[in-house]
Amino acid sequence: MQAEPLPPWLPRLAARRGPRFLQIADALQAALADGALQPGDRLPPQRQLAAQLGVDLTTVTRAYDEARRRHLLEGRGARGTYVAAPKVELDAMLDLGMNTPPPPAGVDFDDLLRQGLSQVLMRADTALLMTYHLGGGSDSDRGAAARWLAPMLGALDPREVLVCPGAQAAIAALILALTEPGAVILAEPASYPGLRAAANQLGRRIVAVAADAQGMVPELLEQACRQHHPALLYLNPTLQNPTAITMGKRRRQQLARIAQRCQLRIVEDDPYWLLADAPPAPIARGSPEQVYYISTLSKCLTPGLRVAFVRMCDPHERARFLVALRSFALMAAPVTAALATQWIFDGSADRLLQGVREEARLRHRLARDVLAGRYSGAGDGLHIWLELPGYWSPSQLAHAAEREGLSVMPAEAFAMNGTAANAIRISLGSIQERARLQHGLQRLSQLLAQRPEAVRAAVV
Repeated sequence: MQAEPLPPWLPRLAARRGPRFLQIADALQAALADGALQPGDRLPPQRQLAAQLGVDLTTVTRAYDEARRRHLLEGRGARGTYVAAPKVELDAMLDLGMNTPPPPAGVDFDDLLRQGLSQVLMRADTALLMTYHLGGGSDSDRGAAARWLAPMLGALDPREVLVCPGAQAAIAALILALTEPGAVILAEPASYPGLRAAANQLGRRIVAVAADAQGMVPELLEQACRQHHPALLYLNPTLQNPTAITMGKRRRQQLARIAQRCQLRIVEDDPYWLLADAPPAPIARGSPEQVYYISTLSKCLTPGLRVAFVRMCDPHERARFLVALRSFALMAAPVTAALATQWIFDGSADRLLQGVREEARLRHRLARDVLAGRYSGAGDGLHIWLELPGYWSPSQLAHAAEREGLSVMPAEAFAMNGTAANAIRISLGSIQERARLQHGLQRLSQLLAQRPEAVRAAVV
């Protein structure tokens, strides 16, 4: 008896394309996106599809469950499983504002989490996971951190690396440990809002140094050093938040030389280096004694891993940093740190990272298509810095977008000196389903094409 042919929307499964259940779910999503499947189409029964594919029933069941999680399918009892109508509702807020990694391509995250936690509980002393850790991470955690940082900084002594509960805590602890109240911290005019929040809370002052298409302007940094006698220089040189600029090698070297001449220490906040396409080496690699390097897992793996690594060469400064950290955050949660360590050592973190990188690139291609001439991204990372037409201001656009069910971040949120560019930041990772992201970008593109007065008239 001849085997029944596969549905036309389903390609042959391949051993090297990730878990088979995800291949099936991805094929369903792609078929729905290109019109090969339509809402209301009936899918083959699970046993029939399993037989056609030559896989076990569990694989197809997991595929259908994953497709339901993505709102692609709906069950209708005895009548079977059908392609669902689109679940994007006009009043549902689509989040283009929060910078989080997208769901990793080809990775069964639920399975990864279960296996990782199972290994942690099997190998670790449970009592140690439930008590205080005051030394900036266990020896294993620091060893994992050194391994994770090796692509950026080369071989490291694990004793130079501290484990923290996220990059924001690391920044605040550095400011508290290394500067006095009233001290000046230099940063680019548009920069990470958490820096400004920490500086304001701790009584330090941010002074903005102008930037160009390559990042902070060296001559203006030198001028600011003479004028303000700053305590720290904050830089985010790779896929900068919010502008998405990656500073070139020469510019990094210029800034490092100026900082060295002016005896200025650098905080290099580098959450996106591993997501970038062949970025230059971090400043810290060439100037390890001068630079405090921060790398967080929250931006390249998952926000649930509130773990960041800080490389500091001076043991006395490390001790001061830990004292400062304990004053408000104490430590990274031991279970979370242990999971991060397990994933780094067993290779799961690398697989997760590659999945995030691949998905992020797909989303940039989607944004390039939808936003057409407005897209100015580099094709990697988590966000786009979108310059607005002259008839929109960032705050106007953000408010209008909110009325349309879209959340975006206006340039004012990133302004260090009160003067904001005429732009918004669009984050590509926080919307789980790619089809919903496309819908949100389309709505934003339509909004940008209208003038504010026309939008207001339509609302009235």
